Amino acid sequence: MQWTDEAIILAVRPHGETASVVELLTRTHGRHGALIHGGRSRRLRPTLQIGNHVDATWKARLSEQLGHAAIELRRGYASAALQEPLALAGLSAITTLARLLPERDPHPNLFEVTLFVLGFLDDASVWPALYVRWELALLDELGFGLDLKRCAATGTKFDLIYVSPRTGRAVSREAGEPYKDKLLPLPAFLTAERPPAVTQDQILDGLTLTAHFLEARLFHPREMPLPDVRVRLPGLLRRHGSA
Repeated sequence: MQWTDEAIILAVRPHGETASVVELLTRTHGRHGALIHGGRSRRLRPTLQIGNHVDATWKARLSEQLGHAAIELRRGYASAALQEPLALAGLSAITTLARLLPERDPHPNLFEVTLFVLGFLDDASVWPALYVRWELALLDELGFGLDLKRCAATGTKFDLIYVSPRTGRAVSREAGEPYKDKLLPLPAFLTAERPPAVTQDQILDGLTLTAHFLEARLFHPREMPLPDVRVRLPGLLRRHGSA
C-alpha cells in the first residue's frame, strides 16, 4: 500500500541509532505515523521539525502497519518560531492539540486552517486571534463544537457576550445579566463578521473560553491535564503585549 500527501509534522522521536518515527497530520489521510530511515541524519534533521509543511510518501505492506515514509520539505515553520518564544508556544500548542485527532481519520478542513495559522506565525499581531479560531475548529472537528451564532435563551443573534460553560451556547447580554458571574466571556471577534481591531484582552478571553471546553470535553474525560504548552500560552501572550 502506498500514498503521497501533504502533511504537517506533529511529533518526532528517535528510533534506533539513525531512524526517526514521525507523527503527521496529512491533508487526506488524517493523522498518521511513519518510520523515517536516516531521520536523525544531518540532512533530514532540519526537515523533521514540528510544524513543518512537507510532502510525504508513505508505504507499508498492510494498511494497519506503521509503514515508512520519505519526506520532502515544502515550507519550514519551525526554524523561525525557535527565535520567538510566543510563536514557538503557538506552534507547539497546535502540534500538541492536533494529536487529539483520531488516527487515520481525515480532517481536510482543519488541515487547511492549520496551514493558514502557521503562515501567520511571524506576525504576533495576527496569529493569536487565528489560533483561538483554530481551537474552536478543533473542537468542532472532534464533535464538541460551540454554538456562538444565537442566544440560547432568546434566540437573538445580537449582543452576544457570554457563553454557557455547560452547554457551549452563546448568551446575550440581557439574558445573561442575572448569571454573568457563572458565564464565560464571548469576545466580539468570534461573533462579528467584520470585527474591529482585536485587543489582547479579547484574545485572552478567547483562550479562556476554548481552554474550558478543551479541558471539560477532551482532557478531563481522558483523565489528562491540559498540556503545559497550552497552559503557558496566555502568560506568554500577556508578556509579549506588555513588552
